[in-house]
Amino acid sequence: MVGAGLQNIVIITGVETYLVSVEVRPEVSIVSSAGAHRVSPYVLVAIHTDAGISGYGEATVMPVWSGETQASADAAIRETLAPVLIGQNCFAIGALATAMDKALFGNPFTKAAVEMALLDAAGKAIGKPVHTLLGGSRRPDGIALKFSIGAFTPEKAVRVAEYARSLGLRAAKVKVGLEVRSDLERVQAVRDAVGPDFRLGVDANAGWTESETISALPALERMGINVLEQPLRRGDFRGCARLRQRTSIPLLLDESIFTPEDALEAIRADACDLISIYPGKNGGIWRSLAIAQMAATAGIECVIGSNLEWEIASAAMLHLATAIPNLSSDVDHDIIGPLYNARQIGSPPVRYEKGRALVPEGAGLGVAPKPAVLAEAAGA
Repeated sequence: MVGAGLQNIVIITGVETYLVSVEVRPEVSIVSSAGAHRVSPYVLVAIHTDAGISGYGEATVMPVWSGETQASADAAIRETLAPVLIGQNCFAIGALATAMDKALFGNPFTKAAVEMALLDAAGKAIGKPVHTLLGGSRRPDGIALKFSIGAFTPEKAVRVAEYARSLGLRAAKVKVGLEVRSDLERVQAVRDAVGPDFRLGVDANAGWTESETISALPALERMGINVLEQPLRRGDFRGCARLRQRTSIPLLLDESIFTPEDALEAIRADACDLISIYPGKNGGIWRSLAIAQMAATAGIECVIGSNLEWEIASAAMLHLATAIPNLSSDVDHDIIGPLYNARQIGSPPVRYEKGRALVPEGAGLGVAPKPAVLAEAAGA
């Protein structure tokens, strides 16, 4: 447990960053109201210690999402956060998170990468997986997943749905939020192809107005949609609360909830049935856990969202997912980045079986970057 780990002293001696970009496989690349996601830019961070242990983290940086870029994350880590970390005990994760917040405003994916590396190093130092530091695994059989189907033509959307089913997945969400009529045609085509027993949601990525969403609700209800994700612009909690009064489809908030303060606003407004959490968006695993605990107190379940993370951050998401008490069993989760990326990094890789992602075994995150990937990035 964390209390046991804090008696250890493992001093941070160095921080390194590696910039890597990976193409998303074109046949499944995401297109949404937020734009096209055809390349995933990452910043990997290594935290070295006096115990000869290195911990690794990953920042999945998309400026349209959080305002961060590879260059900004790299500079923030090297110039601002590394001086805060070096010479400190890697087990003092809470204190270091506070120190990072004082040194740098915002930048959640960047800070999450550093926190992942701290937790990875701490877990390795005591020979325990990260989920042990979070209270232990509640789901040893893995985490059920849903695929994300871009805002394609109905024909291509069906092909992606069939591909997802070939991987053993039994759930997906379809991107909407562009134009209601064509959005509904896309969703209907997927529903017709996968049948009534395949769990199907929609994700507008804040692209619909309230009136557009209201016009779409009857059709979505007829199609048996099991979740409506972020229909309205970020922060429109009142509008979402009104929508909840008009439909039986559970409403999931993603873009609107980055911080615990955002979650509190949503809960006070009765704006959602579910909250999407994941380490990058929330600024770290501990912040995600805090939001999950807040939601649990309000009787709200959580779904693990995604920004098409690579395998280091996907491992962090799995440790979070297996530890939180209120993970949804009705809406599946988005720990799917490695299924989209054309190139893998993990040693060992994140494992997928029968539509589920398995929590990595071993100390720390249980997944480390392949040395060849780091060497290539260092020589770039």
